[in-house]
Amino acid sequence: MKKKILILSGGISKERLISLDTGYQVANELKKNGYKVKISEPNKLTENINKFKPKIVFNALHGQFGEDGYIQSVFERYNIPYTHSGVIASSIAMDKEISKKFFIKNKINTPKSFIYCFDKKNSDLIKKINKELNFPVVIKPLNEGSSVNVFICSRKDIIKNLKKIEHYKKVMIEKFIGGREIQVAIMGDKKLGAIELKPKRKFYDYQAKYNANAKTQHIIPVKLKKDKLNKLMNMALKAHKVIGCKGVTRSDFKFYNGKFYLLEINTQPGMTKLSLVPEIAAYKGISFIKLIEWILKDASTKR
Repeated sequence: MKKKILILSGGISKERLISLDTGYQVANELKKNGYKVKISEPNKLTENINKFKPKIVFNALHGQFGEDGYIQSVFERYNIPYTHSGVIASSIAMDKEISKKFFIKNKINTPKSFIYCFDKKNSDLIKKINKELNFPVVIKPLNEGSSVNVFICSRKDIIKNLKKIEHYKKVMIEKFIGGREIQVAIMGDKKLGAIELKPKRKFYDYQAKYNANAKTQHIIPVKLKKDKLNKLMNMALKAHKVIGCKGVTRSDFKFYNGKFYLLEINTQPGMTKLSLVPEIAAYKGISFIKLIEWILKDASTKR
């Protein structure tokens, strides 16, 4: 008899809809293959653990409280096996300021940046950008995923865009890197593969990721020389390891002027019909159910 799986999805982050979609897709695939499955919102976790008595929790949450170490600490309190990365790795990867420090310390190339607090003067900000980064720059929250509230800014519109996200109190301002968008999937200690994205939009933002009408072009295999591709894959695996990630991760890179720049690492990649990790896995001959089953097999009580 196949194990009972509790799928945790939804939640309260700005990525709620993507999480619901991920949860539905995973649940549907497991049911088709004979598993007993229940989908749960986080606020029903205790109730469903006690009543349903699952063997494993598949964490399909995205964003705050779902992939930042918070819910992982709850799983560990219940001593129940769960998927993806553990408390510490999840919290590091989700925090762009801290994860970037890990990248820099371990000599993983990443765009220059600094943290901006909203109690500072705008005139000082422009001077600092001109001195350290130059325009254009990217402004982004420290603890959001799926490119939520990310803006590419010129000198003319940076103040206007900052006002849109001032409720975060502090944000990252990063040197904008042009060039090619390439994503790399890691599966345990295995370099699963890479995919290049050509968005019709200004960059690979929330709409480009999750709206089929955005018509983002997916290119696999990535057209890179073998040595360059190996370097890229090794960078992704190194980032996965130095942060202490488990299960499947997806790292976001830019390739510009012959150099790779790691933007961030995602510890709980989406499993929707437009998601990249299942697409990379399929190209490598790993079906959606086999990918899910590998993730479940990799689950443990301490990550």
